[in-house]
Amino acid sequence: MTMDRRAFLKLASAAPFAGVNGLARAGAAEARKLLVLVELRGGNDGLNTVIPYDDPQYARLRPRLGVARDQVVQLTERAGLHPSLEKLRALWEARELAIVQGVGYPQPNLSHFRSIEIWDTASASTEVLQQGWLARAAATSAFARFAADGVVIGAADLGPLAGGARAVSLSDPERFARQARLAKDGQVAARGALAHVLQVENDVVRAATQLRPEVTWRTEFPRGPFGTAVQHAAAIASTRKVPIIRVTLAGFDTHQNQANTQAQLLRQLGEGIVALRCALQEVAMWDNTLILTYSEFGRRPRENASAGTDHGTASPLFAFGPRVKGGRLGEAQSLARLDENGNLPFAVDFRSIYATVLSSWFLLDADRILGRRFNPLPLLKA
Repeated sequence: MTMDRRAFLKLASAAPFAGVNGLARAGAAEARKLLVLVELRGGNDGLNTVIPYDDPQYARLRPRLGVARDQVVQLTERAGLHPSLEKLRALWEARELAIVQGVGYPQPNLSHFRSIEIWDTASASTEVLQQGWLARAAATSAFARFAADGVVIGAADLGPLAGGARAVSLSDPERFARQARLAKDGQVAARGALAHVLQVENDVVRAATQLRPEVTWRTEFPRGPFGTAVQHAAAIASTRKVPIIRVTLAGFDTHQNQANTQAQLLRQLGEGIVALRCALQEVAMWDNTLILTYSEFGRRPRENASAGTDHGTASPLFAFGPRVKGGRLGEAQSLARLDENGNLPFAVDFRSIYATVLSSWFLLDADRILGRRFNPLPLLKA
């Protein structure tokens, strides 16, 4: 699945960019499901993301880091969102936001490297797999009708697409777009990483080269790297050429001075999700999109002496889209029932979420891809 540069340039120049509205009209008749993964790299503190403000143990465990009850974006009588996620209230009220509570896995590993490897490969904590869970899905040829299996934005690794998927990593999408335009115009030779990407399927590369000022959006994207990554994700999604996009927001390893850091990151997350929703509505893709957040682990319930939190276990996961069953899923965890290490025991195995995505979203054999049976969740509408 490679093509030489001359063939790429010929094909890339054969169809001029039609603009966002043109892409929406061209693809409106063809409904292709899209999965957008948003990785919260570093281990997001779930307890200050979805806040159990009604639990008396919360204030006891977090005398400095706890968010005051009157600041919480209250969703229910017992729980709410961090104030930086205020913009997500509209999705909650539209029933386009589901919160899966207490997500984790047995015998959790608190190493960043190993735990994200477990999440990416859907392995048990006691086994090592070489192929990402979505790469295994791609191996079934389920995505053969697409130009590529996925695009990864904002990180060099392919994560769940590693190990054989037809995937492109755009760790610096703006720089790549500039280089690809120069290569397309014959001003520079394509070398190194750029040459590798230029050999990937024509349509995906064309999507990347189209990320230029001529792409006009009514949507206003947030400033900063994550807002830019979301804008690139929307532009690539508008081509309808890939079924999977992963975007990474890093910086969640908050061992010290967590309050300000997490507040800024969660604000970027909330504003980015809302902007992505608006952009996908513009190009008639929102109805066929499922967005999932994930992080390698949560943080300990008890704050540390440095006004931060240390590596923990279970954490909530967000699912967005018109086809999710809005509300809270999983068991609401009690801070009075911590394990022997002072962590929250998990209530939902993350592989049950993967099983739901594989079987109910992509209509694939989840048992075969995951290597064993994980019961799907009632996360998606029929």
